[in-house]
Amino acid sequence: MAGFTGTLTAQVVAMLTSPTSGVNARITAMEANDPTLKAIGIRSIALQNVSIEIAETSGQAQYPALLVYCDKVQNLLLEKFRGFSGRMHLVIEVRQTQETLHLIEQTTEMYVDAVCALLGEARGDWGDGASYSGGYQVEYEPVAMGGKNFVQRAKVSFPVELSE
Repeated sequence: MAGFTGTLTAQVVAMLTSPTSGVNARITAMEANDPTLKAIGIRSIALQNVSIEIAETSGQAQYPALLVYCDKVQNLLLEKFRGFSGRMHLVIEVRQTQETLHLIEQTTEMYVDAVCALLGEARGDWGDGASYSGGYQVEYEPVAMGGKNFVQRAKVSFPVELSE
């Protein structure tokens, strides 16, 4: 399965890092439309699933960050005589840190909104038997200690249909 998951996660990272339609371009546009919003661009986009504690202990944590990974693979055998016919569940995890609690959730929500807007425009055929219907789920975790002082993360998970 590493071939499928690696290809799809790399495709998602390419969408996120696009200079014209990626997440940082969307954040800039959101700030231009609403001057009350203040956020820095995403500093780190990584293809990994690592806990906040391990990332910070290893010195590799840079915030705000997006982590892209596959958390579930389902071969549902929807099409007979295919080697794989099912769903890949991908996650874009948003991590954000601040020194104070003031506006941490608003800033995290801004990053999530930028990711969700990007996914909304990514509906359709992704090539090589992969397609995305546009559905996603967002889970916000409570603010915790970490990063500069406080850290919050949100997980945007979405299924990609794959037939190989």
